Amino acid sequence: MTTTSPTALDTPYDLAPDRIAAFERDGFVHLPGVFDPDVVRHFEPEITAKVIELNTMHLPMAERSTYDKAFLQVGNLWRHSDLVRELVYSRRLARIAADLLGVEGVRLYHDQALYKEPGGGITPWHADQYYWPLSTDRCGTIWLPLQDTPLELGPLSFAAGSHRFEFGRDLPISDESEAAMQVALAEQDLPVVNEPFAPGDASFHLGWTFHHAGPNVAADPRRVMTIIYIDADMVVAEPVNENQAGDLAASFPGLKPGDLAASPLNPELYRR
Repeated sequence: MTTTSPTALDTPYDLAPDRIAAFERDGFVHLPGVFDPDVVRHFEPEITAKVIELNTMHLPMAERSTYDKAFLQVGNLWRHSDLVRELVYSRRLARIAADLLGVEGVRLYHDQALYKEPGGGITPWHADQYYWPLSTDRCGTIWLPLQDTPLELGPLSFAAGSHRFEFGRDLPISDESEAAMQVALAEQDLPVVNEPFAPGDASFHLGWTFHHAGPNVAADPRRVMTIIYIDADMVVAEPVNENQAGDLAASFPGLKPGDLAASPLNPELYRR
């Protein structure tokens, strides 16, 4: 295993003003060189080992739903590995989130490893915040691939400007959301941006930014670590669907609507 240092995880990233402006305009931004590739290589084996250990999806691909064909999804790895916790607690990443969200600080909502297996299908169009019982839109996701990610592996694609588009916010990730959003985004003439990711690149997108991923037609899995951040002063909202009710119980244990979103599972990761 390669080694890394706290400096790599905690020194500020040079977030240029044009990147912040692009994020505000588009609802997402692709950030080159967030980490040196050696840093990514340092964490990948441990994240992969935990995905293998904690994954509960074992059906053959042909027997899975569209959702389950899209990726293996394993959350809260930071609670199962001291090494992964170092990455999730990275002040470098948390400061990027705070700067892009325009807030004084951020806390952890949760992390997720998203591994698209060889032969894995599309990730249907959706917006993450459909699932989140949060009172504002000041929340978003760092999407950090753990290898070189050409288009064949199925990197994320984003509908630029869709964070201002309210149609589809009541749709869970599904065949229905894929079909409906294909039509709606085309009617709105929102550009779809689909780019490869080099090792160490990352993206950040808002909770209401619609995104999608193609199938993995390569021989290797697409290995990705994500960290979801919320405004450190976020308040829990009343759930508006069953998925949000489930997330309230799982991600904010002991909290109720109107509370500061600060359970023991939501440590503050950065404040100016």
